[in-house]
Amino acid sequence: MLNTRIRSIGSYLPKRIVTNKDLEAMMNTTDEWIQQRSGIKERRWSNTEETTLYMATQASQQALEKAGLGIDDIDAILFTSLLSDYQFPGSGCLLQNSLGGTRTIPAMDIRNACTGFLYALSVANAWIRSGTYNKVLICGSELHSTSVQQNPSGRDTGVLFGDAATAVILEASEKDASSIVDLTLASQGQYADALSLKKPSPNDHPRVPENFPNTAEWFPRMDGRLVFKHAVERMIESVTNLVKKNDLSISDIDFVIAHQANKRIIQAVLQNLNIPDEKTHYTLDRFGNTTSCTIPLTINEAVEQGKIKRGDLVCCTAFGAGFTWGTTLIRY
Repeated sequence: MLNTRIRSIGSYLPKRIVTNKDLEAMMNTTDEWIQQRSGIKERRWSNTEETTLYMATQASQQALEKAGLGIDDIDAILFTSLLSDYQFPGSGCLLQNSLGGTRTIPAMDIRNACTGFLYALSVANAWIRSGTYNKVLICGSELHSTSVQQNPSGRDTGVLFGDAATAVILEASEKDASSIVDLTLASQGQYADALSLKKPSPNDHPRVPENFPNTAEWFPRMDGRLVFKHAVERMIESVTNLVKKNDLSISDIDFVIAHQANKRIIQAVLQNLNIPDEKTHYTLDRFGNTTSCTIPLTINEAVEQGKIKRGDLVCCTAFGAGFTWGTTLIRY
């Protein structure tokens, strides 16, 4: 049986840095309040040239370069994004065209918000282990800054999100030293409304009103307390069950990468599992919540800083809109 290993990771962060101080007058908030609530100090917001596709292309090209590969070496593309460049088609096909090459490889979009990377990882792992494809590119590109309310009405959610793109190249391997050990995914659609963006909707007639309504449904909504409670409970449950399923103990885990949405959520999960803070890494303080990009973005930085090394058992866990959640064990 073939295994799946991470060959390389690329990333792109917009040049514009937006600090909490920058948001104080804009959103009627304070640096202290944002940090206490989320642990975020700053985030990146794109300019008009840094589109979802542009950021995705930059991150993918970096991953290809680090792997010593060209786009014609890639057999399939999985694209994760909360919102694509178009309503349809998805940005996966746009990325396939942007990267060039001579092969007409498949491209598929996955819209699972903060758990998008883990869902894409499960698909890529199945493809590779079955022998369907040898090398798969998972690219996430998230442009949130144009969706949040940049005024006092957006102070609860607008301060949390940042823009970014990541790209991960996965490949087949016959060795166990570096592989996707196992993963688990779940959803609970009864809570979909608690974290959502409802407009524009094809159920509206007309879909876009003549006089654009500046109402809350046209911007992201989050029930913060409910999301916090479920995020902590579900990630603890998911990690515990997957470790037990693989006849491991929590102490066998060398490093943990949790979805970078809120530092208090991450610390609550780690403390409950008795995992010391030294076994994790944070990027949310500088980049905010970049939804499907947070896990690969954080893995990449932890690897670059020598915190994660080849052979380490890394646990990645995430929770997000849907509600959806999941955990994977990776022998990096």
